[in-house]
Amino acid sequence: MRLRRIVRWTAIAVPLVAVTAFAIAYFTSDNACSQPKAPVRDPMKAIVYCDYGTSEVLRLDEVEKPALADDRVLIRVHAVSLNPLDWHFMRGTPYVMRMMGTGLRRPKDIRLGVDFAGTVEAVGSKVTRFAKGDAVFGGADGAFAEYVTATEGGPIAKIPEGVTFEQAAAVPIAGLTAFQALRKGEAKAGEKVLVNGASGGVGTFAVQFAKQLGATVTGVCSTRNLEMVRGLGADRVVDYTKEDFTQGTERYDLILDNVGNRSLSECRRVLSPNGRYLLIGGGGPNDGRVIGPFTRIIHAAIVARFVSQRLEFFLAKLSAKDLDTIGELIRSGKVTPVIDRRYPLSDLPAAIAYLEQGHARGKVIVNVE
Repeated sequence: MRLRRIVRWTAIAVPLVAVTAFAIAYFTSDNACSQPKAPVRDPMKAIVYCDYGTSEVLRLDEVEKPALADDRVLIRVHAVSLNPLDWHFMRGTPYVMRMMGTGLRRPKDIRLGVDFAGTVEAVGSKVTRFAKGDAVFGGADGAFAEYVTATEGGPIAKIPEGVTFEQAAAVPIAGLTAFQALRKGEAKAGEKVLVNGASGGVGTFAVQFAKQLGATVTGVCSTRNLEMVRGLGADRVVDYTKEDFTQGTERYDLILDNVGNRSLSECRRVLSPNGRYLLIGGGGPNDGRVIGPFTRIIHAAIVARFVSQRLEFFLAKLSAKDLDTIGELIRSGKVTPVIDRRYPLSDLPAAIAYLEQGHARGKVIVNVE
């Protein structure tokens, strides 16, 4: 009887303690916005957000210009590009992200942005790779600002001559994702590659990179983007408003899925017996608000154990070496970043709102100058 009583009370107490701990963590989570604002000694303009929400939570504010450490470079930002990653952090969705460190009730870090292109304004005493005046691009936290800093050995590279700041800013997350996904998927000359979501940021790069590898490329997009995707080199273009690529007779060696609008079983139907399927993204601001794509990721991992096909979720890694390679492809004219719209930094909330609609062709650029 005594043991049963202990077990019963434990079953009640453990969930109660867990819920209480979560509630305390939730309501005590905070950020710099609630602190008294100290005088800004060396100001710069940057986009900040104090609460999760739509693009209305974003505002242009004056913050402290980043200090320069011995192993870092200070970069004057000329252009940045937007990614779904940015609105995920802005909205705090999927909610599981908040429990992984972004902040339960409010964002811990009130700055946004990763992709940037600009000019080195100063270098630390230990920096040898870069010099003042170098045009560079890459990824850095809080890139939606007039200045960023990055470590010398971090994901930044010099912009090749002839490549514009806007073109360079379009590359980091989207370009690296497409480039590395094709490498992960072991795409080869002569293979059949399907890019679902071929007109988006990742998709427009993926179509071009796959053609550079010598693959036969099928791009899936909407009616208004057919000619654009065909112009990027796609051998075949599927209008998803009129045709379901998963119901066709073609079989593909590699599928890069940027959309996730077809079930795993449907995609497997048009995958060759030893084909590879990489889920890269998918869903809009109101899809999968709790756990996002994790259900699909787990499903793919389980199914993959019992079939000959490779079924994986893919996330890119920021890499200076790969940025160098992509930069050279752009310089040589073999790859061209697709830029849909341009906004000034003061209109970045409108730029994010447009990106969230899911109809951007290629990349949305924000000019900081």
